[in-house]
Amino acid sequence: MGKTVHLLDTVSGNIRSLVNAIEKLGYEVHWVRSSKDLDNAERVIFPGVGHFGHCMRTLSASGFIPHLTRYISSGRPFMGICVGLQALFTASEEEPGVSGLGIFAGTLRKFGDKDKSVPHIGWNSAAVANHLGEGESLWGLRRESKYYYVHSYGIPLSEAKQLDEGVEVAVGKYGQEEFVGAISKGNIFATQFHPEKSGVAGLRVLKAFLDGEKIKKYTPSQTLLRTSQNEKERGRLTRRVIACLDVRTNDAGDLVVTKGDQYDVRENSNGKGQVRNLGKPVSMAEKYYTQGADEVTFLNITSFRDCPLLDTPMLEVLRQTSKHVFVPLTIGGGIRDVADPDGTVHSALEVAKEYFASGADKVSIGSDAVAAAEAYYANNGIPTGTSSIEQISSAYGNQAVVVSIDPRRVYIPDPNLPTFPHEYIPTGFPGANGETHVWYQATVKGGRESRPLSVQALARAVEALGCGELLLNSIDKDGTNSGFDLELINAVKRAVRIPVIASSGAGRPDHFIEVFEGTETDAALGAGMFHRGEYEVGQVKSMLAEKGLLVREEEGEI
Repeated sequence: MGKTVHLLDTVSGNIRSLVNAIEKLGYEVHWVRSSKDLDNAERVIFPGVGHFGHCMRTLSASGFIPHLTRYISSGRPFMGICVGLQALFTASEEEPGVSGLGIFAGTLRKFGDKDKSVPHIGWNSAAVANHLGEGESLWGLRRESKYYYVHSYGIPLSEAKQLDEGVEVAVGKYGQEEFVGAISKGNIFATQFHPEKSGVAGLRVLKAFLDGEKIKKYTPSQTLLRTSQNEKERGRLTRRVIACLDVRTNDAGDLVVTKGDQYDVRENSNGKGQVRNLGKPVSMAEKYYTQGADEVTFLNITSFRDCPLLDTPMLEVLRQTSKHVFVPLTIGGGIRDVADPDGTVHSALEVAKEYFASGADKVSIGSDAVAAAEAYYANNGIPTGTSSIEQISSAYGNQAVVVSIDPRRVYIPDPNLPTFPHEYIPTGFPGANGETHVWYQATVKGGRESRPLSVQALARAVEALGCGELLLNSIDKDGTNSGFDLELINAVKRAVRIPVIASSGAGRPDHFIEVFEGTETDAALGAGMFHRGEYEVGQVKSMLAEKGLLVREEEGEI
């Protein structure tokens, strides 16, 4: 066989990273544009992110379903990724009445959220349950490796056990629920996780499929095997450590990574010093990837108001980064309705589409989310379908939408508590006048403007509108290097069922231990401590592992 692979895309969000991964492995990508392309393909990959129903309707409308099933039955290599795996089954609770391809019998079920966050986002196992000897891998899957998942629906292991003989299953576990992490039968191989976003471990899986190497002997890494000692902790889902890069133009017009002190990015407090220049965004993202960052987040804090959408510098930053960084990339800033200098208007959905096409896996919405939440409550808690959150999540799934929240801690005089109109909590850190309770007030415009909305109310509203994850900042903690605001994080975790990323205040590795042990946060983010070279991402993860907290270990070579 030649070194070509055909991709069947159903507008699945970030396809660029998969193309980059395939090309890195020495293969040439061709696109399935017609049924003839399927008929002539040597191997096919069907990736997908988002909604089961949208995926199947798109396939049906294109007329590809009979040709795809014929291709699969021909015995030629086929790989499905994420929704590409889900489409192989009979049906999904995500949209009852819409049929899958029916290659395997089974119905996708939504994860329960009573004991865990949903969507299931992060690094988890895909341990092959049968047919392998010691030190053998199936399609590059290794029991001790971790892979990146992002989904709300999965095939329960109980249903997979009823499949025909000859079906091989790799198992993931989230909380107490076991599900199909990957499945193989004959020429068919599919993963619920994203190999192109799973670092070296994922590239190894992708390479095994492309090379046709189903079973391979290997020597398990002793370093990786230590993760198994912590496997019971939180099922098999690791603690995520995220590197965040605030990106803006400096006074010379160059795009740089910077860091604020309570959101002030200039060298002195009067706002007239130089913008702190901590490095170039692409090279720094690559550095954090090699250090073991589980995700990289870019927060664009320059408006680029006079720049046409398609010329926005952050698009090129994503294109270049995604060539070398094979973990999830999030982009925040400017995800809203915009107008080009010539007056051409682009919806938030169009803006997000360009970022996804350039290599982003998730988009982060800030001030626009606060406006959407206020409109939601003004409409008696009924979504209108018009907000950027709703538009993007409807097209790409809620796992693709992050809302970045910037709350400020406000002390409440004790006599005011009986009539105070917002949610408040007791605090272990009394105010200057002995106040014992605080509320967290939502802000917009980088904290420059406060809104009459509590952080809990904001979080619940954006969850209802379709947000899949919260990036929880703290104006009070930003740039202080004094640790995360644990009281804030716990208050928000109690308010929602979606994952929460703790941000603001990390200055030492033990701050990550504090936040993971003292809250139920799903991930924690660091910035300045990494940018200044005081600590590396790997040092943080090593300390977490020493404390018995499950982390993704680095894997070395493919």
